[in-house]
Parts: sequence; structure tokens; C-alpha cells
Amino acid sequence: MQSPLFGLTEAQTQDRYALQNPQLLRVALEGHQDVLARKGTMVAYQGLIEFDGEYQTQGQQRARARTGEALDLMRCSGQGTVYLANLAQHVHVVDVDHEGLTVDSAYVLALDSTLHWESIAVDSQYGISGSGKYNLNISGQGKVALMTSGQPLMMQVTPDKYVNVDADAIVAWSTSLRVQMQAQTHSSGVWRRRGNTGEGWELSFLGQGYALVQPSELLPPQNAVIGGGAAAQFGMGQHGARGQNQGNIFSN
Repeated sequence: MQSPLFGLTEAQTQDRYALQNPQLLRVALEGHQDVLARKGTMVAYQGLIEFDGEYQTQGQQRARARTGEALDLMRCSGQGTVYLANLAQHVHVVDVDHEGLTVDSAYVLALDSTLHWESIAVDSQYGISGSGKYNLNISGQGKVALMTSGQPLMMQVTPDKYVNVDADAIVAWSTSLRVQMQAQTHSSGVWRRRGNTGEGWELSFLGQGYALVQPSELLPPQNAVIGGGAAAQFGMGQHGARGQNQGNIFSN
């Protein structure tokens, strides 16, 4: 049997996190450090690997009830390799250090079990479409695998160059950045997406760090909720982008 498919073999590397292609991640497990992955994202594995639902503390459950969002994880442990993917989205590995990472839980594929996370609110009078009213603040030392719809853009923020990003396109940013939310409309026109331009809420980032932007203004299809009404139609509120899509956060 012959086929170009036989050229698509496993990439040989000693790295713990290794991309096999832009949409498929391999994580090597050696028994001393588990990986937490989004439930249902295992597509294959080799070796003696166990998969268990990640226990949620009472604090996590309360945060989930309060925010209305959650990051449902499974714990992968043992000896071997596990392959993770989700709806053919692009995967990117990020090293988290003392600076920290703030991300919408919808874009998290996997992370080291040694990392700490908690939900934070991005205050708004109306709530933010796309990025959500609550986000995940990840701290500690370890790796996080993020997902994007398409190949993203990493934008640098400096004290003399702030960056504005559509709230439906932002994926993650440096926790050290100051964030302001604004709509390019006056208050009486807040339910319109910037007049007839199709644009609505945006986030302004100030300080020193980075903002990751995807080439899409819709949340990943795994979070799609087909909705109606003015809020969904114009991308307003916590379910704005979800309502337009056709195709989550707690503390540790």
C-alpha cells in the first residue's frame, strides 16, 4: 500500500509539548507531572496513560455558578504520549512565567497541572462580547496550549504604543497589561455595532507586554450557542459572539 499519507508520521523530538502539525499537539508524560486537557480532546495515545475527570473544589463550583463559564478538564497521567486536538483549530504552546497570562477559557486546550488559575472579571456596564465578562488568569511556571481559529497575530504593547483589539478577536494577553473596554459609539447607540461599520466593543491594552489576536471575530465552535434577540444580533453581552457563531472559568 502506498500513499502520501505515510509521510505524515510522528515528529521526533524530546520536547514535552510538540506540535505534530498546526492542529495537533503531542504531550509526553513521564509519570512525575500530569497534564490537564480539555475534556474530549484526546485523539490518540501511546503507552500507559490514564484519563480522569479533574475534581472541582467548592470554590471552583461557586465560581462556575457565579460566572456562568467553566473550563472542563481531564487529568492525563502515566507513562507515554497523548495526542490532543479540537475541531482542527490551530494550536500554540506558550511558556507561562512570572508575568502571567490572561486568556478566555474557550481557547485553552491543555496546561501543566502545576499551574494555578483563577477567574477574573473585566468590568463593564454591559459585558463584553467575545472575550467574555470573565477571563482566566494563569500564573506559575509551566506550559499552556492555546487554540485559535486560524493563524493568529502577536502584537507587542509598549508604554508609548498601546493596542486596541476587537473584543471578539482577542485570545490572550500578558497579565501585567492594563485593560480598558470601550465602544466606539455614544451611549444612545450602544446597541449598534459602531454605526454601519459592523464594529462594536474593543479592548485597549496599555503597559508592557503582548496581546494575541486571532483572524476571526467568532468564538470557537465548541462554545456555539445559537441565540436571538438584539444582544446576540449585535454582539453585545456575554453571549453576543456565541449567538452569531454557527458551529468558561473557575479558580484552582
